[in-house]
Amino acid sequence: MNEILDQLAPIIGLFGLIGFAGLAGLKHPIEKGRPGLGVRLTALLGLVGLAGIWIPGAGAMGAAGALGLWNHQNPKLAKWGKWGWSFVFGVPYLARALMA
Repeated sequence: MNEILDQLAPIIGLFGLIGFAGLAGLKHPIEKGRPGLGVRLTALLGLVGLAGIWIPGAGAMGAAGALGLWNHQNPKLAKWGKWGWSFVFGVPYLARALMA
């Protein structure tokens, strides 16, 4: 199992690039009062993606940054927010590193 994780690590780590979509929320903020604030706050998990510098594959956690666009009023940006859930691909790498 560890061999498979090691082989997939470079590809999985690329999912973290999706998190850069969350920066669009700075230019086009979400309207106050829109539901989904709890999910949007999980975008802070995107900072855990920096662990990808030291932990191969954990960079996928950076995709959580796109969750800042969750339920955005612009449908195109809202689609990027859904891609933020791909951060879960980095969880096994982070967990493996923390348990070692």
